[in-house]
Amino acid sequence: MRCKFSSLALAAALLALGAGAARAQDAAAFYKGKTVRFVVGVGVGGGFDAYARMIAPYLARNLDATVVVENQLGAGGLVALNRISTAQPDGLQLMIVNGTPAALGQLLDQQNVRYDLTKLEHLGVIAAYPWIWLVRKDAPVTSVADAQKPETRLRWGGVGPTDGPADGANITCHALKMNCQIVLGYKGSADIALAMERGEMDALYVSDSSAAQYVKNGAARAVAAMGDKRSKLLPDTPTVFEQTKLDAEQRWWLEFRMSINDLGRILVTTPDVPADRLAFLRAAVKKTLTDPALMAEGEKTERFIDFQEPSVARDLAVKALGGATPEMREKVRKVVLPNQ
Repeated sequence: MRCKFSSLALAAALLALGAGAARAQDAAAFYKGKTVRFVVGVGVGGGFDAYARMIAPYLARNLDATVVVENQLGAGGLVALNRISTAQPDGLQLMIVNGTPAALGQLLDQQNVRYDLTKLEHLGVIAAYPWIWLVRKDAPVTSVADAQKPETRLRWGGVGPTDGPADGANITCHALKMNCQIVLGYKGSADIALAMERGEMDALYVSDSSAAQYVKNGAARAVAAMGDKRSKLLPDTPTVFEQTKLDAEQRWWLEFRMSINDLGRILVTTPDVPADRLAFLRAAVKKTLTDPALMAEGEKTERFIDFQEPSVARDLAVKALGGATPEMREKVRKVVLPNQ
């Protein structure tokens, strides 16, 4: 009997293995020769666009498909994310998402939010990163203390109210009690950096990979790293916590903003993609983002890849969105969305 049972179990295992292999072949056949749209929710030239265009050729090879980068502007990426959340669940659209403003938009129940980060199909984290406070190269601000002087007024550029640059600026200005103006309507960080070069804007809150590029080409200067650790790309720039003594309320605000930074650059696709197709897509993404050639290319351009599994991305989203009380949401809303 034991022998017969073992034979049946082995047969069942082999059958399941064969079925799994067949499903994987079906998923590979589905992608072969197809066009996959890699959506970026901000304009050409910024950090997210640069990452997408760097990754696309590698992903195309691993999917045996054509991967087209498509920029769709609006509300700091929220319009594009809404599109992904309601698109056909075929696995032919994916998006590189700025997890921080995406989570903040959902956290604050913005009217234009139609997505749920916990229900989208996560493909992995490309990289998490510190944020940096930049000023135009000729601004009379070299430190946090300079910016806190009563006579100092900074104009910050933003895309939408929860796009990253704008909400980061609002929280920073509120926490540090600075005199600021937040100007929305730019296409992305590259557009804001150009405005700084023209003297239209004074400051920008941006990821360290983009910040390092702007500092290197002389377009801006770094004032502070907005986390509790210095950026590896800008090691000589002290953190905001190093530069000034903070009371409990100020520290709460800066630590709140720092906590949602952990979402980083995440990859998502539409909800309800068939399981076999989703598994194939996730495997292709992992193979792409752990490819030594891509990682080396990223290091050369300071667009670093530090892949984390899809489950990590989803857990971060659940943590960021699940722990906020109604009182906390209202507190943040008043600062980030002062005119709503």
